[in-house]
Amino acid sequence: MVRYLAFPLSRPSSISPGLPRSRLFPPFLHHSFSTTGTRWGPLLNTISHDHRELEAYYPHIIDNKSADERTRYRNLFVWELARHSVAEEMIIYPAIEKHVDGGRNIANKDRDQHQSIKEHLYRLQNLKAEDPDFEPTFKKLFSDLQQHVKEEEEHDLPELEAKLDKDSLLQLGKSFERTKVLVPTRSHPSSPRAPPFETAAALLSAPIDKVADIFRKFPKEDGPML
Repeated sequence: MVRYLAFPLSRPSSISPGLPRSRLFPPFLHHSFSTTGTRWGPLLNTISHDHRELEAYYPHIIDNKSADERTRYRNLFVWELARHSVAEEMIIYPAIEKHVDGGRNIANKDRDQHQSIKEHLYRLQNLKAEDPDFEPTFKKLFSDLQQHVKEEEEHDLPELEAKLDKDSLLQLGKSFERTKVLVPTRSHPSSPRAPPFETAAALLSAPIDKVADIFRKFPKEDGPML
């Protein structure tokens, strides 16, 4: 496995760019974050890209017979989802609260869903791939994540995009990506879940997570930028 910079200069590509699209986004409809045909703007494109990557890890974790490979892709799934979730809570949900009618209720609903996801993710990240609870824990986590993604992509984010112009949405997307570089790479469900306290906790936890990541196994070709 190639090791990388501790803080990437750009968004890491956790899936090899040369892979066929059918392998990037396999047609497992019951394993996908299926949404209706909502028209996506620049922010939704940024957020949904992460969602599709998480979706693509499912067969590597569930269908793989090798405990070593399951562990590597589990670590990659945790790395991606932990960063994604905290960045949403720090950047996207405050914007929903500020700009969308009823935004505080929407953001609190999303934070409640994130809390459940973080708790399942915390359990998953501490299980061995051979543990009999590994697969049920991942499937429960993935099921909760499917519902959350559906609500975000069909309702919450389109509501936000309808209130902001393209430049503002692009700036939000850039802030989201920059924040992902700085936040923890493991699940910390007991941490605060909204700024400013979440920001402080994230800045304290992130360096510890990033050092530990150096010693974790990731997919040999598709691993993150560490």
